[in-house]
This record gives sequence, C-alpha cells and structure tokens, in this order.
Amino acid sequence: MFELQDVFSRFGNRFIDSNTVHYEGLKAIKAIMNCRTSSLGGHVDVCDSCGSHRVSYNSCRNRNCPKCGNLKKEQWILDRKTELLPVPYFHLVFTVPHQLNGLFLSHQDLMYSLLFKASSETLLMLALDKKFLGAQIGVTMVLHSWGQNLSFHPHVHCIVPGGGLSPSGCSFMRSRKKFFIPVRVLSQVFRGKFLFYLKKAFYDYQLKFTGESLSYSNESGFLSLIASLYDTSWVVYCKKPFKETYRVVEYLSRYTHKTAIYNNRLVSMTDSTVTFRYRDYRDHNKMKLMTLDAMEFIRRFLLHVLPSGFQKIRYYGFLSNRNRKTKLLKCFRLTRTPVRPKVKLTAKVLILKVSGVDISICPSCGGSWCRVFNLLPAAG
Repeated sequence: MFELQDVFSRFGNRFIDSNTVHYEGLKAIKAIMNCRTSSLGGHVDVCDSCGSHRVSYNSCRNRNCPKCGNLKKEQWILDRKTELLPVPYFHLVFTVPHQLNGLFLSHQDLMYSLLFKASSETLLMLALDKKFLGAQIGVTMVLHSWGQNLSFHPHVHCIVPGGGLSPSGCSFMRSRKKFFIPVRVLSQVFRGKFLFYLKKAFYDYQLKFTGESLSYSNESGFLSLIASLYDTSWVVYCKKPFKETYRVVEYLSRYTHKTAIYNNRLVSMTDSTVTFRYRDYRDHNKMKLMTLDAMEFIRRFLLHVLPSGFQKIRYYGFLSNRNRKTKLLKCFRLTRTPVRPKVKLTAKVLILKVSGVDISICPSCGGSWCRVFNLLPAAG
C-alpha cells in the first residue's frame, strides 16, 4: 500500500520545477513529503523494563496532510456533541455556479469569505422571519471545495438545529419536522446576497481578472456575467434530519479536518500516473477507478489548499463564539437540557480508541515507555 506522501516524494519536486506553485501549495508539498520522517526530527523512547527502543518522528501538522488532524477532528466531534439540543438537526449545502470557479481560484480568501457571508446571512435572516420560524438559530458551516475526482467544486455544508431563541430571548421556538425554510426561497435569497457582495467587491477594486476571467475585467463584461448568474438557478439543498441527533456531527466531521484525498482511496502508482477510487454520484453512487497523469493529480490536489490562516469551520447565531456561553446556555435552560462538560482528548486515548493498542505499554515485555529518552534533531 502506498500513500500520498509517496506520490509527492516521487513527483513533488518535478511538479515544482515545471509549474508555478503558490506559497501555501509549496508548504503543503514539503510538509507531506517530510511528515513523520527524520527531516522533521523526533525522539527515542526506551522501555523501563527490557530496554527496547522505539523511534518516533514528528508529524508535519499541516492541515492538508492525510496523516495529521485526526486528534483535532475527534476533539471537534466531542466538543460539538456537548452543544446538541433535543431538536432535529438539518444538513444543508450551498453551492455556486461553475462560471465563478475562475474567480474563486484567483481570489480564494475573498470569494470563500463571500460564500460564508451570503449563506450565513441568508439562513439567519430568513429564520428570523415569522413566516418561517421567527427565531434566532445557530449554524455550523464547513467549507468544502472538491468533488470525488478532485475537481474544483466550492460549496459549504451547514448543520442547523430545528429551533431557536425567540426575539425576546424568553422562549425556545421549535420548528416543524421538515426544514422550516423552503429551499427555493433559500436559493433565491442566497443568489441575491452573493451577487450583491460580488458587485460591491468589483466596484471596490478588490477583484483582479486573469486568464479565462480576463473578459470580465471591464464593467460591461462583468455586468454581463452578473446578469447571466441572475438567470441561473443556484443550488441549495437540504437533507432529511438524522434519526439520532449526534449522527449529524459525525457526518459533518467528514468535511471538517479532511484533505482532498485520503490514503485509503489511492490504488496504484506508475512512473507517470496515479490511480485512485472515487464515487460517481451521477451513476448511482458506484465506486470507480480514475487514472490521472501524476502532474495533473498534484495540480488538482493543490486546487484545494486554502490560504494561510483561513478558517474553514465557522459558527453563527447562538453558536457563534461570542454567543455560545450566553445564548446557547439559555437554549439549554429553556429546553431543559443538561449542560455536558467538555472532555479533553489526548493522542494516547485516541489511538487506544481507534486501534485498541495502548502505546504507553511496551509490546515486547509489557513495561512502560520512558519519554523522552533522546531527542533527534531534524535532518539537514
């Protein structure tokens, strides 16, 4: 079995030499190549009973690395489960037309921020409307930019509780079992908000047009694009609530700390190609194989490397950071839900949970490892 690290170790430098790679892409390639190798240094543990030695190399901790992030993901799941209310939770997805892909790729920070802003404002505004719910809701949003074949497909996944605080804050208003805002209304309002902010960005000179989007650089070309987008149906869809509330958090965790492709989907590698599994949603969700030129595989992977410091998980309404300790607690009281304490997860507990192996015990004699016996400096 081979890993993404093997792909980058074999083809990464060749790709860098023959392509212009943005800074975050370079960091991701180098981090994945060096993850858990002597390049990053490490330590040696010794068993206090039999004297056995164990070498452990440091992780890169890059969010695009498929080996890293599991601890953060499991901690995120535990934290979100303590915030669940006794109401149905809905899973929504906001997508944008493919005509905007060029602008998203050339203005990632701006366009992704507009996507979050337009979709969150749409949900919060319509939920406050008495025609639908008349309450302030909480929203958890996660950015996702890839399809199963590594194609570029920017969208946000949202989980929304079926209820919220009344405007006075004195009562908790529960929604119907079905989602309380019609999808048609959501898509129309979302489209209007997103295009309003996009036009504002244009007139504030925040957009720079290159390549395929160069034809939109003048006002007439840009307004022609906006007009065509107004005539396009924007897709917002809502999935049925999960029968067990906590399942929605576990489902959303697939997107929270995930990179574009995991090692278990990689099948084979030759001197010039990479083959991987993907699910074809247009063909009854069948699992298929796709073979790409190695340079194309890396190019597609790097499309999904986010700008440095960009927050791909965001919270709104009574789940926002400033409201979580006040309004969320009020929701707990009004729904008579006990407040659950948060649990701190450690790497040892996670490994024991996943593999059943206690890494603090020597497999040879059952003794305990002494840490840290010796530090290994980074190679080079």
